[in-house]
Amino acid sequence: MTDTTSTPSTDETPVDPVDPVDRVLSHAEARSGVRVFGSAQALQDVTTARGGDTDGDQWDREERAALRRVPGLSTELEDVTEVEYRQLRLENVVLVGVHPQGEQEDAENSLRELAALAETAGAVVLDGVLQRRPHPDPATYVGRGKAEELRDVVAAVGADTVIADTELAPSQRRALEDVVKVKVIDRTTVILDIFSQHAKSREGKAQVELAQLEYLLPRLRGWGDSMSRQAGGQVGAGGAGMGSRGPGETKIELDRRRIRTRMAQLRRQIKDFGPAREAKRAERKRNTIPSVAIAGYTNAGKSSLLNRLTSAGVLVENALFATLDATVRRSQTEDGRVYTLTDTVGFVRNLPHQLVEAFRSTLEEVADADVIVHVVDGSHPDPAAQLSTVRDVIGDVGARDIPEIVVFNKADLIDPDTRLVLRGLEPDAVFVSSRTGEGVVDLRAVVEDRLPLPAVEVRALIPYHRGDLVSAIHEQGIIVTQAHEEGGTAVHAHVSAYLAAKLADYLV
Repeated sequence: MTDTTSTPSTDETPVDPVDPVDRVLSHAEARSGVRVFGSAQALQDVTTARGGDTDGDQWDREERAALRRVPGLSTELEDVTEVEYRQLRLENVVLVGVHPQGEQEDAENSLRELAALAETAGAVVLDGVLQRRPHPDPATYVGRGKAEELRDVVAAVGADTVIADTELAPSQRRALEDVVKVKVIDRTTVILDIFSQHAKSREGKAQVELAQLEYLLPRLRGWGDSMSRQAGGQVGAGGAGMGSRGPGETKIELDRRRIRTRMAQLRRQIKDFGPAREAKRAERKRNTIPSVAIAGYTNAGKSSLLNRLTSAGVLVENALFATLDATVRRSQTEDGRVYTLTDTVGFVRNLPHQLVEAFRSTLEEVADADVIVHVVDGSHPDPAAQLSTVRDVIGDVGARDIPEIVVFNKADLIDPDTRLVLRGLEPDAVFVSSRTGEGVVDLRAVVEDRLPLPAVEVRALIPYHRGDLVSAIHEQGIIVTQAHEEGGTAVHAHVSAYLAAKLADYLV
């Protein structure tokens, strides 16, 4: 994209953008390597972002970070067969937000989170500014005068993109672009871009594409008469004459029709993925295997916790939305019962509704769970907002009545005073550190205690040639007593109705 960054003229008095707007990150700090946004809020510290032995073999990490060598592209000597790799040029961005009086701290946290989103998407954040006003300007989001000051900030730091900390209306984005003279995008665009980079499965890619098209459809922009297909008529009547009669649709109408057709195809594809997922769920329910869903804010440490509990080998990365596809792993209680743990997509404040709808099939794993482990980043400056955001989405998918276990992760980064505050916020919460293993044993005990117990009590004498039934009782039920007698294995146990039916011929 052509860089159209404007430069202030030399005969004008320089405008200091610090006075009219609140500066969140200075240009000098950005140039000197001070990462105020990323280190403080949404991303982990470098020392805690490394995986450990409990994370398993993470092939996804190597694949995502790998450089692929392409033979036959070199123009150097014949024995050189590897392409030369050059550093990618990252977008330089300036962030802008609007907040009413009394909500400055919350607005700064939101802007820092937007900075982490931008970095995850592959941008370099040079500056961030906030404006205090009761409501965003309906024309340019920040008002005409502040938009001109923002243009000066963009020119001073050499940015080529402005990101607004909200979802902009199409008219707002165009009007703001006309003033600042660089590309303007919003928070929703950044989140959709991250999702498109990280989606790996066919279903995940289809869900992301559907969300992107739903966002794009009302934002298509025509380019005047040059895109028209409706010319024609008599020359004297104002038409263009022979050879100009189009098919009756403008180019933008044609694009909209194609987008709607593609959206219908994607919805059918996503619907077609449902039966396989339902079959797996039905099999687990038929065998009464309890399920535990790990839900929470993005980058709260859900995948790390799953790896700590099961050595699942799920990708753990110090980035937002590293996990988009649900991962199911098997685990066992101390008394031998089997249950599943599911890692789900993370949530974020102001999550675009297109994504909530598109990922509804993935979020069904949360709605169908027997227990929800709600993971919260205990080192985050506003954990209450994380709790509220995730619970809102859980309610949207109809999972509000499912038993919930609140887990404050990253306990190794929480000081004693903060622990007291968090304990007051959630008295029954469990403090864990997926990095050091602190509290993981306690969490296992709480999860096992919350799992639903088998409903049917049976006493049976099972012949020795039906050892498969004894094994099924150990795996799916709870053994009260077991003894080996002359006629077989005498068992007193609690099992599911499905397994009790299989044992009907051997009841005593």
